[in-house]
This record gives sequence, structure tokens and C-alpha cells, in this order.
Amino acid sequence: MADDFSQSLTPPVSPFAADSLCELTPARPPCFCCSETKEDPTGALSAEGYTARGSLKRLLLRLDPAPAEYETDTVELFGFPWVTETALVESTKLLFGLFRQKLYRLESLVQSSSHDFGQAGSLHYEAEDLRQQCVSFLQYVKVFVHRFLEPFSSLDAGHSHSYEELEALLPSALLEELFGITLLLGRLKDLPANIQSAFTIPNPGKIFPPSWHLLHLHLDIHWSVLEILHLLGHKMQGQVVYAHQFVNLTGENLTDTSLFEEHLCSLLCDLTGLAIGKYSKVRPTEALSSHHYLCSCTKELWVQLMHLLEYRNKVLHTQSFWSYMNSLLRPLVSGKPAAEQFSGLPKHCKDPLGFTWWLLTHVAMLGQYSRNGTVQYEKHLGDNWTFAEELLKLTCNPKVSLAEEQVRMHVHCCLSLCLLWEPSTSAVSTLWDYYSKNLSAAFTVPWLGMSGVGTLCKTPLALSEQARSCCSPSPLHSPGHTQLYRSANSFHIFLRVLALCLSQDRAGGVPQRQIKGRIYSKFSSKKMQELPEAGLMNFLLLFLVVARQVELEDVSSRACELLGFLPSNCPPGHRTLVWRGQLSLLLLGLDVGAQASWLASSFNETAKEFYDKTTEVSRRLALWGPLGSYLEGVAEVFETSASLNLSEEKLLNEGFDWLLPACRLSELNSALGFLQTVLAQLRRVHQRSVQSAPAVAWAPGNSSVVKERHLAVAAALWAHFFPFLRSLRLSQTPPAQLADAAAGFTLLAFDLPSSAPQDLQPSPVQSIMQCFGWDDMVHPLLVTRYLPHLLQNSELVSSLSSDSAAVVSGSAQSLSVRAWFRCVLQQHLHKNPDGSDSRKGRAAEEQLCELTRLVLRLPQVDGLLQRAPGPQPTATRLEPTAALEIFIKAVGSVYSGLQALSERSAMVTRALDYIGDILKHIKPSLVSKNQEGLQLTYWALGCIVKHWSPLLATSKAQQLLFRIVDGLLLPHNLTQQDKALRDSLPLYLQGLSVASSVSQSQGAYLKQQLRSVIRRYLDHFLPASPSMGIIANHPVLLSACEANPSTRGAALRRTVLEVLCESFLQFKGHAPPPRLAALLMFLLELLRRNSDSDPALLTLPLPSLLRCVMLVNEPQVRKTSTDALQLVVERCAAASTEGPCDQMITVLRSFVEENEGVYDRQVYSVLETVAVLDPSVVQALIPNLSVSLRNTEHKRGLGRNIALRSAYRKLLCLLGESGQAEITSLEAD
Repeated sequence: MADDFSQSLTPPVSPFAADSLCELTPARPPCFCCSETKEDPTGALSAEGYTARGSLKRLLLRLDPAPAEYETDTVELFGFPWVTETALVESTKLLFGLFRQKLYRLESLVQSSSHDFGQAGSLHYEAEDLRQQCVSFLQYVKVFVHRFLEPFSSLDAGHSHSYEELEALLPSALLEELFGITLLLGRLKDLPANIQSAFTIPNPGKIFPPSWHLLHLHLDIHWSVLEILHLLGHKMQGQVVYAHQFVNLTGENLTDTSLFEEHLCSLLCDLTGLAIGKYSKVRPTEALSSHHYLCSCTKELWVQLMHLLEYRNKVLHTQSFWSYMNSLLRPLVSGKPAAEQFSGLPKHCKDPLGFTWWLLTHVAMLGQYSRNGTVQYEKHLGDNWTFAEELLKLTCNPKVSLAEEQVRMHVHCCLSLCLLWEPSTSAVSTLWDYYSKNLSAAFTVPWLGMSGVGTLCKTPLALSEQARSCCSPSPLHSPGHTQLYRSANSFHIFLRVLALCLSQDRAGGVPQRQIKGRIYSKFSSKKMQELPEAGLMNFLLLFLVVARQVELEDVSSRACELLGFLPSNCPPGHRTLVWRGQLSLLLLGLDVGAQASWLASSFNETAKEFYDKTTEVSRRLALWGPLGSYLEGVAEVFETSASLNLSEEKLLNEGFDWLLPACRLSELNSALGFLQTVLAQLRRVHQRSVQSAPAVAWAPGNSSVVKERHLAVAAALWAHFFPFLRSLRLSQTPPAQLADAAAGFTLLAFDLPSSAPQDLQPSPVQSIMQCFGWDDMVHPLLVTRYLPHLLQNSELVSSLSSDSAAVVSGSAQSLSVRAWFRCVLQQHLHKNPDGSDSRKGRAAEEQLCELTRLVLRLPQVDGLLQRAPGPQPTATRLEPTAALEIFIKAVGSVYSGLQALSERSAMVTRALDYIGDILKHIKPSLVSKNQEGLQLTYWALGCIVKHWSPLLATSKAQQLLFRIVDGLLLPHNLTQQDKALRDSLPLYLQGLSVASSVSQSQGAYLKQQLRSVIRRYLDHFLPASPSMGIIANHPVLLSACEANPSTRGAALRRTVLEVLCESFLQFKGHAPPPRLAALLMFLLELLRRNSDSDPALLTLPLPSLLRCVMLVNEPQVRKTSTDALQLVVERCAAASTEGPCDQMITVLRSFVEENEGVYDRQVYSVLETVAVLDPSVVQALIPNLSVSLRNTEHKRGLGRNIALRSAYRKLLCLLGESGQAEITSLEAD
């Protein structure tokens, strides 16, 4: 040690060291550091590393390793100051000795470190300091070699200076020291497990164990050795540097080149060995997302080695990086012994071939990193297809017969390489040779489950989309690419490789033609006939991918030619796939005419077999597979077409004439859904072409051609679909989508009226609406779903309402209202027998609400509602029943407000048009057992009778009124209608009363009908015994009651009282009528609830009441009749302010005359009751009563009747002075 120091021109301790120590401390040199780096496959490398700090770039550009450092005269190394320009020459061994001491110290820290958290911080900082001293020394060596080392030349021994001699020996001494360091370090693979574990410290923070620092120092030293050797070789300008002392001692050659090669190979071998260890834990599904490096420092080391070796290959013509890697990996794959320089790989590798693919792919990905340590997606590293193709041949070797899980990973790696490098035609050929022999394989990985099956293409669009995804692979590092192993099988991944290869030569160059020729050559008629469904699917997908990338027509033609080799009686599954594939080709923009004949013929034959009655059920079910697939595919062809100018109408052929009648309900719904899609797309495309027509006015020929194509499609639809729809229109169980399809045809006729068949001309829209919406025979469910489609089309409604169509516009709107009216009346027919709603019923209710909203918006209806007095409907969602009432009231009020006879006559006609043959509409409800339907029917007709009563009394409408009365109010049997009649009878009675009073020709008959109805239902709803609860709600009573008396109400009450008295309160001799108590209770309620004051009306029931009081002694009857009598007498007395009520006097006089000589005493008793209430009317009868008394006595011939005179005198005592005067007169007799 003393000898070493004695030779130094700069002693270890300088006099000025303490004063300028801070100036001697250089900036921290670059080093491997992964503490701040996130795990990102494309993220930038560590900011403290060699690439980010520019060290690698300066090395390759032959620039100063640290241009801003070591500019002072002295430098501090290992705590001592040294002369910058001479220290390494004069103290080579000493400095490297100190370097080894620091390394030993760091190793001892690792061995002595514990898990004591109290010491973790101090150990970290000490280990970090030791590492920094070593790294700083290595950085000084690099700078010294670059700046101060000169190639040695022969020196004259006599004149050479001792320093020059030492300087001449420096390259050799430096080589020997570097060799010593490599021996001291050993290899990465030989590091103890506790040190290697520092590669994967979980949740790294800012404090690391000594093992982490030691491990990363090893990486720094390994890289620095290569860097120094590279600098040394560069500075020696091609001169070989020998380690003289080593050669003299061992007799073996050691040069800078041999040490570089040996150390490089050992380092590559160790890094590969570390990757083998990591690969043992990688699942195939994670192959592209799990990287080969253990931390970002080893990743950076790989990147630096790539750039260094590529640079040396270009400049020094040494081996390239891939050449080293191929030499390393080739023996591993082949199983042969490795070359001596690559010895040391782990003896056990889980899957050598899979590992090699995995490592090759991930190392190739690192080639995207630039010298600055960032991913720039440039080709910094050449391709290695030569070795990759060797691997492909091993993968595809039939003798090895790898499982799908392995092949999938290998092809996935191959795809990644294609994305990194230019695709290889040779690689594609190798893969195609493999897949052409295994085209029918399942390509499944059992342990992946359904996720490994790949996408199931159930429609042509899905098949086309899968082909598109194959032609547009996801970016290299995206989840779509890294997770491709789970979502696609190896064949689908191969198709991505194929698409990439074909896309690089779009012009149809030699490679493209070669690949296309190789694909075509693998298919023959025999092979096509032997393909199972899986193979056929792969065949179709293959040709779709090729068709997308090269000539569409040529590939499609070849595909159709090959599909033509399939037997005509191929299974339905094959037929499904064939049609799906051909329709997928059409989705690429191929003209239908190129394939229409074969496709149409095949579809027609299948449809005929499906229609044939002799076809077994199982066979029909199987045939629906291809037929349903055809519908889906053709729908997708139409939906994806922007102009429908590729002869799409040929897909709508005669096969549908056979198919549609043979469909069951579920199949028919699919067919009708398909039809709607085609209709909607045709209308959409046509409207777009019409809107864009002004923009292409300069090319009228093109516009006419487009219209011709649209007319051709429309003609096919009218010919093959509309007749079937028309045959279903009267079905009592119409399919749910029949209305939608029919509406589609209606709108098509509106857009293209000339396309409609001749039997619908000249007004095809009205003709179709008559078929499906206005005909009374069409099921209401169909109407409620059909009409909203049309009435929400403002242009169509405007057309129906325009002046030019005035002849039919009124009828069109009236017919729509009539259809709505019928649907509202029949809305309960679709309900379940128990009255509950089915799902179909709830949907129908929603549709009826929508139809109601749209009908109220019709110009004609809206005008009626605006003219009618009262509030307008404002609710956005009005219930159909409420809307119906508003509409009926509006019609009635508008009619009543009209003055001109012509206007009133026109309104009658329009109103009758609105309701049509309404009795025919309600007949299903009358015969059904649905109480809701019955109630709605009676209520709706009652509303019409009440609110339209003046209108119905006209000569045009009175026959309808007669039919309503005969059919609803006077039927033979009332068992079902009791509740409905009870609720709605007041409406009928009130309306009939008004009609009978205003009718000019049939007033008497209507009054007779009204009396018949009152008589019938007064009797029908009257209880046998008096019950106030029942009588108070008697419908006849309710109809005659009103809060404010009116002329119309009084007329109805007069009629009710007349019927009551004439038909129910007549005595037969002494016998009272049946149910007298209930009748009198009804009468009392009728009088009590109405405040009538007309004596003529009030005295109508008076004779009957007087007779009841006189003859019936039953307490309840007597009380009720007395109460009623009291009410009549008091109201008549109140009404007659100028004297006794004449009507009362007349009735009482008749009462006295009728009972003279029979019930004299009872008469006096009754008159006593009246006298108490109104003495004046009885006083007016005194002369008549006295004459009657004397006549009675005269007839008997027995003189004065003392008992009778006593009763009469009792009555007279109640009559005041007039009574007293008459008593005096009687006593004088």
C-alpha cells in the first residue's frame, strides 16, 4: 500500500482538500434506478438511468461521457482528492483496490443486515453512499479513457518519462482490472437468492435494503465494463489491447475484444436465464402482458445492449444483437448443447419453444425504444424474421403436433412481430400450410371455457365485423391486443397476420398474388365437400379477410365457385353458413347481381321445402335455421346500404311467396320484423336521395337511375309481401307486427305512389288505410297499432286534409275517428276472461292512448274541440274513455250552436260518419261476459243519446235512436246488463226526454218509447220491500233529479210521475197495488229531491196519494203517503200566492165526487189532513161537500145521518168562519 502511494504524484490527502471539498464533488452520475419508475410497457425509462441522462446516446456518438464534469484539476474518489488527468495512470491498482474495498463493504452490509426497522434508514444511506462511490469511480474511468487515453506507440527507452511508461501500460492494466472485476462479481445467475429477490421488492418506497443497492450496483458494473471496453477499443483505434500480465502468468490470451465478447455473452445468457425463471410463472393468456424483465433496470439494460450491439454491427461490423440472441436461443429450442460462451442457462425450461417465442417478442418490443429511453415507434432495431420463421416451422411441424393453447400463443407472438416489423410473406405461407391442413379443427382451449371459443358469428354482419376486426388489428400494447388470446383462436389470429401481409401490398404485387394463389390452390371440390360446419365457417372468414384486402370481385367469384362444389342436399347448418358468407360478401359492397341467381335459387328451393305440407316437423324446424339466417342477413345488407343501388331487389324473390304462408307465429314475427327493416331502409334511402336531388341537379341521369333502383325494390316488396299481409288483415289473432308492416307499406305508398300495384290505384294510401285501419271487420288490436304510425306523420295527415283532396279528406278523417271510436268501445275484448290485463292488453292500452292523442290532433277534430264551449283537453296523455266523452260533448254542443239548416244537416251527416254502425261495433261487447266492456258500451251509447239528443231527433238520425232503444233499453233479456244499465240509464232517459220534445216527426212515438223504458226499469229496479238504500239509487229516480230545476228536467219528471201513477199506483177496487210502500217511498224521494213548484206537476200524484191515505191503514204506507201528501199540499200552497190552488181544488173536488156515498167518512178524514195543511182549498169545497152530504141522506131516505153529519161538522170546525157558517146552516136543516 505504501509503495502505491509513494508513486502517486497526488497524495491521498492534499493541503487544500478541506477548503475546496465542495468544489470537488461532481454531480451524481447516471445509474440503474427503478424506485420511481412505474410498470408501463411503453413508458419512459428511469430519469436517473443511462438512457434518459444521455449516457447511451453520447457513447454511440463518441461524445464525452460527462461533458460538464471532471473539469477541475482534482477529483474526489473514495473520499480522497486525486489529480484528474493522472490519477488513473499513476494509481490504477490503488483505485481499483479501493473500488473492491467498497464493494466488499457493501456485501458485508448485505450479510449483516437484519429486519430491524430502526436500522433500515442508516443501512440504506450507507449502502447508497457506497454504491455512489463505486458508480462515480466507474464514471471517472469512462471519462478518463475518453479524454486522456492516447494510443500508445513505441517509446525510446532512454528518453521516455516514467509517467509515459505508465500511460503506455494503462490499457493493458485497465483490461486486467476489468477482468478482475468480472471475476470478483461473478455472474448475475450466481447471485444468492436473497440478493436476486431484490429485483421484485413489493411496494418500493424511498428506503431500500442493502441487497437492492448491491444488486443494482452489479448491473451498473456489468454495463460499465462493456462501456469501458467499447471506449477503450474506440480510443485504441483498432489496436488490440492485451492483458500482458495475465498472458504471462496463464499463457492464455486476453484482449479487450475477447473480454467484451465473453462478458457480453455471459450477460445476455444471465438475462435470458432470469427471463426463463419468470416465464415459468406466466400463463399463456398473460404472455403478451407479462414481460421478460424483472424490473425496469433490467429492461433498460436490454435496451442499452441492443443499441450498443447494433451500433457495433454497423460501425465495427461485429455480430448484430439478433445474431447473438439467435446463437443463444437456437440450441435451447433444438435441445442441442449451447456454445461455450453461452453456457450457464438453466437446465430446466418449462416450454423452450414457447419461451423463445415469448422472449423474442418482448425483446423485439424493446426495439421501439430510442437512445433517449422513450418509445418512438420507429424501427430502431432490425427484424429477425429468419429466426422467427425457424420457430414457425417448429410450431407448425405436424410431427410435433402442438396443442391449440401453445399454437395460439405462438401465433399471437407472430402477430406482434408483424406489427413491429414488416410482415413476412414466408411466415404467412408457413402458417397457411398449417391451417390449410387443420381448417376443420375446433381451435379451442378447454381450460379457457367459453371465453376461448372466440366470437360466434350468428349473422352476416357479425361475420363481416369479425373479418373487419381481423383486418384492423388492435395496436400492439392495447388491451385488445394483449388479451387477444382469450377472445380469438389461433386461426383468427392467423387471419390478422394474413391481413397485415396483404395490406402492405395494396397494388396487387407479387407477394400478394403469391399468397392469394397459395390460398386458392388448397381448395378443391373434394375438400369443399368434406368440410364440416367449423371448417366452412373458417373458409368463409378466410375469404372475407382476403376479399377485404385484395380484389373483392375476384375473391368473391372464387368463393362462390368453391361454394358451388357443396352438394345441393347439404345439411341446413351448412346452408346457413353458405348464405351467411355470401351475404357477408355483399356487405362489402359487392353487386348483388354477381351472386343473386345462385342465392335466389337456393333460397327458393329451401322455402318450397319449408312450405311443403309433407315436410316433417323436425325437418321444418331445421330448415328455419338457414331461412331465419337469410332474413337476418338480407336485413343487414339493406341496413348497411347507403343507396340501395346494387340490385338488392333480387334478394326479395319468389321464395317469400312460399315462406310467409308456412310460418308459425314466432317465425312470422321474425319475417315481419325483417319486412319492417327493409321497408324503413328503402324509405330512408329514398327520402335522402330526394332531399339531395337539388344538389345533384347537374346529373339528372344518375338521379333517375337511383329512383329506378328504388322502384325495383319497392316492386319486389309489393309483389312478394303485400298480398300475404292483406290475407291476414281479417284475422282474429293478428300477429303483433302485422300492423307495423302494413303501416310501412302505407308510408311507402305515400313516398312512392307509383310503385303500388294497380288494384290500389289511384289513391293507394287511402286504399291501404281502408284495408287495415278503417274497415270495421279488422280487429281493434290491429287498428290501434296501425293508425298511430300514420297519424303521427304530419305530411301524410296534411295530405289527407289538403284542399286538393277535399273530396276524401273529410271522409279520411271521419273514418279515422270512426276507427278510433270502435277501438275505444272494443278495448276490453282483448282482456282475459277474469277481467285481468295480459301483457298484450297492457301494450294495447298504451297504443290506444297514443291513437287517442293523435286523433284529437286531427284538424277536423281539433276544430270541433276549439268551437265547443268549456275547457279544452290539455293533458298530454288523455285516457281514451275521458277523451271519448269530451269528443261526444263537443259534437253535441257544436251542433246545438249551429243555426243554419244546411250546417246542421252537414253536422248530422258528419256525426253519423264518426260513429258508423255503432250497434255493430258494440255487439261483441254485448255477447261477451266482460262487465267492463258492457259498462263502457252502455255508458258510451248513453253519452251519445244524452249529448246528441237534438241531433238524434232529426230525420236522418232518428232510426239510429230507435235501434239504440230497441237494442239496448228494451231487449228481451236483461240478465247480463243489470249493472251497466243501472249506471247509465239516467243518460238514456234524459236524452230520450229531450229528443221526444224536439222531434218534429216522431215525437209521439219517442214519448211512447220513453214511457215504455221508464215503466220497464222503474219496475225492474224497484225492490219488493221498501229499502231506502236501494230506492235512493234507483236509476229512474237519479235520471229525474237535478239540483237546479229546468224545463227539460221537469218534462222528464212529469213523464215519470205519469207512468208511476198510471201503471203502478192504481187501486183495483179496495185492493192496493203491489209494492205500494216501495212505490210511495220512490215518489216521496222524487218529490223531495227536486224543488218543483208547478202545481200542475205536483198534483199529478195527488189522487193516488189521497186514495192511499183513505184506504190503506198499514203504518209505513200511511206515513209515507201522508208525508208525500203534506209535501204536495205545502208546495202547491206556497206556489199559489193569490188564493187557493185551483189544481188542488179540482183534484179534491174529483176525489169527493168519486167517493160520494161510499167512503164519505174516510173522505172527511183525508180532508181533515189537507185542511190542517191548507184550509183554503178545503174551504172552497164546502158547497160541494154540503150538497154531497144532503144527496147521500136523500138517497138513503132515512132522514138526517147523525154520524155522517158529526164527521162533517168535525171537518168544518177546522175551516174557520166559513166552517162555522156552514155548521149553522146544517143545524137549520
